[in-house]
Amino acid sequence: MNGSLFQQALLEGEYGPHFFAYYYKQWNSYTMAYHQHHSTEIMYLISGSCIVDVRQDANAEERYRLKRGELIMLDANVPHRLIVEEGTSCRMLNVEFGFTASTGAAPSIARLAGEEEDLAALLRMPFRSLVLPDPEEVFHVLKSLVLELDRHGGDGEARGAGQGGIMIGLLFAELLLRLSRLRREQLQTSQQPSQLYVRRAIEFLHQNYDRSIQVKEVAAEVSVHPGYLHRIFRAHTGRTLTDYLNMLRMEKAKMLLGQSEIPVAEIADYVGISSRQYFHLLFKKYTRCTPVEYRNSIERFSWSDHQPTATDR
Repeated sequence: MNGSLFQQALLEGEYGPHFFAYYYKQWNSYTMAYHQHHSTEIMYLISGSCIVDVRQDANAEERYRLKRGELIMLDANVPHRLIVEEGTSCRMLNVEFGFTASTGAAPSIARLAGEEEDLAALLRMPFRSLVLPDPEEVFHVLKSLVLELDRHGGDGEARGAGQGGIMIGLLFAELLLRLSRLRREQLQTSQQPSQLYVRRAIEFLHQNYDRSIQVKEVAAEVSVHPGYLHRIFRAHTGRTLTDYLNMLRMEKAKMLLGQSEIPVAEIADYVGISSRQYFHLLFKKYTRCTPVEYRNSIERFSWSDHQPTATDR
């Protein structure tokens, strides 16, 4: 089987990854000759900047200028070269892979595509080269994948999911899913950039709800004006940013009240609200009961729902 991502067999059979190369490399003032691989290649720019030239056909080439946090995916047998301009440098993480019959416990590519429409769409839209910006989601997976490959592939041979254990297969599955979601977001953003700002704002809220947050801080994080963020957030979610944050905090509070033994008086601190009185007012507004009433109702339900068994008697 060749190393291209775009084979119908991948959507129909049981195939997993087969790795041929994976390495970090520091490049300084360097021009590479055109070359190609029989495998799919991911070049991830960790730092610095570089140029990647890709031959689209015999008479045309595409030039990409990559900066930190961007990656380029190259399909198998696509001629390309790396250029690091004079006086500059860059550091890269490269992974080259093909496909082989799946023998491990990790899900096959066909199974993943059957459950994740984003991946199925990616595999059905062939490209010779694709540049994607990465909010460090892909980089974390790539690092973990390369570390796992090093642990199992010290003999220098090509490695596959079946050769290196289930972790390699699972990390590769996550890599494909994250790449496919980035591709979907890229296509959506090209049509409606505001969607990307709203998504990043929501992610920021989910990661920081446990502390005091102001709208201007969220706007600075996603690089837009606070007034603009307020408008597009409401248009896309039907809620103001503050309302969304309060709703998120109350959902987290319900989870902590129902599934932990944290004292009710301390829950407010866990969800980023400094005033316990204000927390009680908000909780009652969103749930129509107090935190104590909510915890008591959960405990009563759990007790009444329990059916005695022979071991209970």
